[in-house]
Amino acid sequence: MLQESSFSASSQDGNYPRPQVVRREWKDLSGAWDFEHDDDDTGLREGWAVGKADFSRSITVPFPPESKLSGIHDPGFHPVVWYRRVLTADDIAASGRRNADDRVLLHFGAVDYRASVWIDGHLIGVHEGGQTPFSFDVTELVRSDDDHTLVVRAEDDPLDVSQPRGKQDWLEQPHVIWYHRTTGIWQPVWLETVARTHVHDLAWLSDVPGGTVQLDLELSARPTEAVQLRVELSFDGRTLSTQQVATTQPRTRMTASVAHQSNGQAYETLLWTPEQPRLIDAHIQILDDAGRVLDEVWSYLGLRSVGVAGGHFLLNDRPYYVRSVLEQGYWPESHLAAPSASALRDEVQLIRDLGFNAARIHEKVEDPRFLFWADRLGLLVWGEMGSTFEFSTTAVERVTREWTDVIARDRSHPCIVTWVPLNESWGVQHISHDPAQLHFAQALYHLTKALDPSRPVVSNDGWEHADSDLLTIHDYATTGDELRAVYGDAQTVRSLIDGVGPVGRRLVVLPHGRRDQPVMVTEFGGVTYAPDSDIDTWGYSTAASSEDFADRVRALFTALQESPVLAGFCYTQLTDTLQEANGLTDQYRRPKLPVDTIRGIVTGAGVTDPSPQRLRSPGPTPAE
Repeated sequence: MLQESSFSASSQDGNYPRPQVVRREWKDLSGAWDFEHDDDDTGLREGWAVGKADFSRSITVPFPPESKLSGIHDPGFHPVVWYRRVLTADDIAASGRRNADDRVLLHFGAVDYRASVWIDGHLIGVHEGGQTPFSFDVTELVRSDDDHTLVVRAEDDPLDVSQPRGKQDWLEQPHVIWYHRTTGIWQPVWLETVARTHVHDLAWLSDVPGGTVQLDLELSARPTEAVQLRVELSFDGRTLSTQQVATTQPRTRMTASVAHQSNGQAYETLLWTPEQPRLIDAHIQILDDAGRVLDEVWSYLGLRSVGVAGGHFLLNDRPYYVRSVLEQGYWPESHLAAPSASALRDEVQLIRDLGFNAARIHEKVEDPRFLFWADRLGLLVWGEMGSTFEFSTTAVERVTREWTDVIARDRSHPCIVTWVPLNESWGVQHISHDPAQLHFAQALYHLTKALDPSRPVVSNDGWEHADSDLLTIHDYATTGDELRAVYGDAQTVRSLIDGVGPVGRRLVVLPHGRRDQPVMVTEFGGVTYAPDSDIDTWGYSTAASSEDFADRVRALFTALQESPVLAGFCYTQLTDTLQEANGLTDQYRRPKLPVDTIRGIVTGAGVTDPSPQRLRSPGPTPAE
């Protein structure tokens, strides 16, 4: 339960699973659940949803059963799993239910891949998509003060490569760059009580030059009578704007003018940047005609703009040099699920402490609580889709639907500055030769721009770009001299873009497409140094000692930092992950070199910028 007095969404503790639509009362359903594998898929026929006499195992939710923290720790092929938990009267009360007309919502952060949910044997809904949230109204099934049985069946076929799965391996044991699978519940499950008319969803869009903030607010249903929507924006306890409108519509757009932004000499003091991650708080209320509060939520936003122009990546209309790191979001004890809510804060802080101002979440849709800490501590994020491994009508339908839900979930986070629907032609392996695959990549680019025109979109990160706002290159050259020879001047970079890329693939597949986009090397490095590993490890090159590791990494960074052409970079990678031991830290987040040393390498301390017109963004602010 959140404290009522002086609460603000920007100062929340990071536990609430949906940080931009926060209510005071909710009930976390994490912890011990009954569990059962169903390898022969007999559970439905045998009536497990109605009431299986005995589940033989206990699992700790929300950790996937493949992981150690789940208590199951079985990474083998198990395509169907079942969960069961008793919902008590105390659980329902803790969710905030007070009145007979209140609605009780059951929320799931993410269940991989297809979830069916029952209460007391009644099917309440099915959801497909392993990376996105879903909710059910369970009010009518939990009205009595009796205990109620919640059952979840999750289906995740390990061999179905048309499922968006990212780095989850289709082989039983992890190999090369793929990791253990994540099956079933892997993000929080919680209860929440709301009024019959309540805020279902909201989205923020800021207009920096215009000094306005746009709110798109969706109610749970069309109101039977007109309601008042009241929105107050504040910063550091000071009210910036208050708006109130009457509506009978289920969806309303409100535009609030922030008077402070009319002073052109002072407008930057409210802007969000990694160096000054200022968050504006929002308090939203739904009022009836007598002024009674039907629903209220707390939210936040960041006043900032992103774009591209003249070969630069722009933040708040200024050239901004991107220092990014590849973030797999994988922990040895909990896999794709974070081991705790605080671990997500620690991850963002670690990235900042190492000198990066951005992270590319790789082949994964990350927990929203990570995005909250990126918003609050100041870290740019590239939002990326977990890929399929085949091209088919089924894969196209699944990716399109889930990617639409991803954008809807995350579009209000100021930290997200770029969308990446495809990576390295995964799922469109023959994009250069198959017109259907090229059309799909183009369609994803334009769909993303239609859903969110405020951010750049990379059509296919690494190579074989279709329509794209950035040209991104993956180059695992093993020496600084090799990188310097390619990126040291504009002519060689132009030759690369117009020809064949570092891995023998064309960088651009549209013959008459744009060629004026900012250029970034969004994967490089991959230097392995894991002398104490008890498994076979690999990387794109291997260091013999810590000194050799430092020298190799420094040479690679320096070569790109000296380029007068590049608008930024993304180093592979933040942490060792199973056999892929090419992190700047080991799998337990212990840096392989002193933090100050890594920070100096990443920020280019001592590197002379060859381009006086390029703004080299400053290093991170001190840790909170």
